[in-house]
Amino acid sequence: MPATTDALIDALLAARRDRIPAAVAPFAQLLRTADDAYLVQAAVANELGWHGDAPPRHWKSGGASRTATMGHSALPPAGVWSSPAQLNSWPFRLGGIEAEIALRLGRDVDAALAATLDMDRASGLINAMAVSIELVDSRWDEGFAAPAFLRLADLQSHGALVLGDWVPYERRDWLAQRCEVTIGGQPPRTYVGTHTCADPAWVLPDWLRHATQDGQVVPAGTVVTTGTWCGLLTGHAGELVTVVFDGVGSASIAL
Repeated sequence: MPATTDALIDALLAARRDRIPAAVAPFAQLLRTADDAYLVQAAVANELGWHGDAPPRHWKSGGASRTATMGHSALPPAGVWSSPAQLNSWPFRLGGIEAEIALRLGRDVDAALAATLDMDRASGLINAMAVSIELVDSRWDEGFAAPAFLRLADLQSHGALVLGDWVPYERRDWLAQRCEVTIGGQPPRTYVGTHTCADPAWVLPDWLRHATQDGQVVPAGTVVTTGTWCGLLTGHAGELVTVVFDGVGSASIAL
């Protein structure tokens, strides 16, 4: 029998509950659009009771470049931790590490306001920023090689999010921004001006339009992490991951 969306949802639910990744093959051609993937995201979140009747309070958003299609995922609250954090028994099969900047809304945003936003106007809605570490993982057996829409359905391969201390938001020269990532005993890696969209705030207008569709309101205090500065690195059990952004702060997690 041909694969169905309900079967795909069941496969992702089973992968999360049993910690056994699902095979891509039955679903490789099932999702035709990003909207198809977002319906799967929402169904999984609803089945697992991540948000209840409240709007999501943590998101990931980003894309490979300013010309790429942005992707957006509402994150499960149980996997959002304050730095310094410890992985403990949290599932983390593939060990992906991304260094990011998270932004926090200072006011409610509805669809009417979101429709008017460009990057500069959206930046004016942000009241704080923090260093963040995204743990990147997959519920697909093929991992990061799964088809793009299946990865989007799986929260863009999100694993967990670590947030450093919040500081007042300011518009910085992000092209000169220095980021340092240290994983275990490996030499520190340094990145300068390497955000995929050149400015973390680039994701805000598209994210807010997505999050306010169907009459939803994104409340003040909602957090969005905005994409990697270091590509995708790999950490292993027992290692300490530390990320420092000069002039912004730091975050760490013991794997």
